[in-house]
Amino acid sequence: MYEGDAHGWNALSPAELQVVRLVADGGTNRAIAERLFLSPHTVSSHLRHAFTKLAITSRVELTRIVLAHDSARDLGE
Repeated sequence: MYEGDAHGWNALSPAELQVVRLVADGGTNRAIAERLFLSPHTVSSHLRHAFTKLAITSRVELTRIVLAHDSARDLGE
């Protein structure tokens, strides 16, 4: 994908990436908000946008994508 894509991993903003990684680590919206000094509403908004860009509907799917992406990156793919 190129940077202008509206969907997929590369479409995620830096703030969305921060939130999705913390969700994949098991963080709740409230805990993530406290850690990043954001409101829970802002965390929820980042998460909704990430779900749309990744075409997913659950935190479980999100965690699978993060783990797959990180595994591929670790392998140099």
